[in-house]
Amino acid sequence: MKKSMNEYISVYKEQLAIGDIRIAYEFLIKYVMTIKSSFEKKYHEKYSCGNIGRGYMDITYFPFFDSYLRENKLRYGIVLNHEKMQFELWLMGQNAKIQNNYWNLLKGTKWNENQPTMPKYSVLEAVMVENPNFNDIDSLTSEIINYANSLALEITQYIKNNL
Repeated sequence: MKKSMNEYISVYKEQLAIGDIRIAYEFLIKYVMTIKSSFEKKYHEKYSCGNIGRGYMDITYFPFFDSYLRENKLRYGIVLNHEKMQFELWLMGQNAKIQNNYWNLLKGTKWNENQPTMPKYSVLEAVMVENPNFNDIDSLTSEIINYANSLALEITQYIKNNL
């Protein structure tokens, strides 16, 4: 049986009063800001970054793109998937038509082998770090930004070669 909205709000208030969720959420948002800052610093000549999107406690991400991606109405996102607590690289299109076109190009690739239908907000969602160790932020940050760049280069090259 579905709870009433008042029951959901009551549970929400209880969890906020405990404090753990608030502390963890604030840390995660600030950490994604740190990843963005590190990514921009390392790849400032290669990519432009957009603002951080906070989602609805489901994802937190920031987009990045180069001139080729911009011309083709694409962008990548470094995404923290809160439910799975993992970092992912998403390829996103500017609108549904663009996303469908690139989905058709990429649906049979190794990056989408476990994705029978197009994801809701992207064309491709690749796991970069499945079990992040938040106790070693420097190593985690380095792993995320290096893997994101490497994977983005590989996917972009595939797109260029197959259009």
